[in-house]
Amino acid sequence: MSIWKRIGNLFAKDEPPLREKSMLQLAPGDICEVSLVTYEVTGRVSNFSRNAALLTLRDGTAIAYLHIEQREELRYALYKAIDGRLDSLSEVPATMELDDIVYYLEEEYEGHVSAAGQTPFMNAGDQHVWQYQSDEGQLLRIEWQNGRFMLYEGEKIIPGDVRVIRGA
Repeated sequence: MSIWKRIGNLFAKDEPPLREKSMLQLAPGDICEVSLVTYEVTGRVSNFSRNAALLTLRDGTAIAYLHIEQREELRYALYKAIDGRLDSLSEVPATMELDDIVYYLEEEYEGHVSAAGQTPFMNAGDQHVWQYQSDEGQLLRIEWQNGRFMLYEGEKIIPGDVRVIRGA
């Protein structure tokens, strides 16, 4: 190495380190860990008006859904899809009982979402969401888009149990 190259290296600025992705920025192909289980992110539904995302996670053959929302702090909820059916968008009740657990409506909202990868709703569009909670802290989520309902049961996850393993 020449003397001029060595002198040039002394004054050269180091490249800034690559910024690691946050959980809210994960996309299909990324890897994350939730409650000590490693998942591949296979899909993402984003609601930009709420600064929220629902990630489709795969661990082998098991599929889970991680809801992430940025409010005053990041909030996480891990869901599993459940079988069920509702007849009409206008008849979603404020109280639901499933398997002897009573869920109470906490929040109802709608907004435009975008979808990427393998998600329950493959197209972008307007989505209506109802979020419920039981007295024991169990969660229920109902989504409606393009005439189709999806139902999920889940639980809140503390931020310390969620981390990015590898962002693509």
